[in-house]
Amino acid sequence: MRIYLGTLTILFFLISANNPAHASRRAVRKNHKAVKSAKRHKHFHAYTRPVIDTAFSTGCASPEELITFAKSLQGIRYRFGSTNPEKGFDCSGFVNYVFNHFGISIPRSSVDFTDVQGGVDLKDAKFGDLILFTGTKKHTRRAGHIGIIVSMPGEPIQFIHSTSGEANGVTLTTMNDYYMGRYMRTIRVLPDNNQTDVYPETASR
Repeated sequence: MRIYLGTLTILFFLISANNPAHASRRAVRKNHKAVKSAKRHKHFHAYTRPVIDTAFSTGCASPEELITFAKSLQGIRYRFGSTNPEKGFDCSGFVNYVFNHFGISIPRSSVDFTDVQGGVDLKDAKFGDLILFTGTKKHTRRAGHIGIIVSMPGEPIQFIHSTSGEANGVTLTTMNDYYMGRYMRTIRVLPDNNQTDVYPETASR
């Protein structure tokens, strides 16, 4: 009797192992585990910064024209992710709108300016240069804000930008301890700024 029951048990497991329905359920369980594993490790994927073309095509735009146009946008409200003046600007949206107005193509996001060529010392910054800052998170040295210099060497450093802070829009700001603590680099886009000639008093400075 025991031998008979043992034989039936073995036959039952053999039949179950070859049953297509059981095999299908095992495959579903295996696939489910694979999906869970992929989701679990998704956040380990490293951020890869896009390759940026650092050869800016600036046409015949002058720093004076660019700053005059930038200042005409003062008062437009802040709007995250926007490059549309009717809706508002975020910081890089404002900078893009100004430069694109003169046919100058630059990176859309402030973080993409981290490695572009054309860096200059802050003390040598001229109006039309870009100024890059970290984001607002303390102790995080990652680019998150950008503006346009509107001062010349020897003057108090001033820049125009779209901020989500108190001004909540496009405004002029004089460099202070707060922004100096967030400062990352200054970037020269306009070739005219490499000239040593002193600019005339233009752009309603």
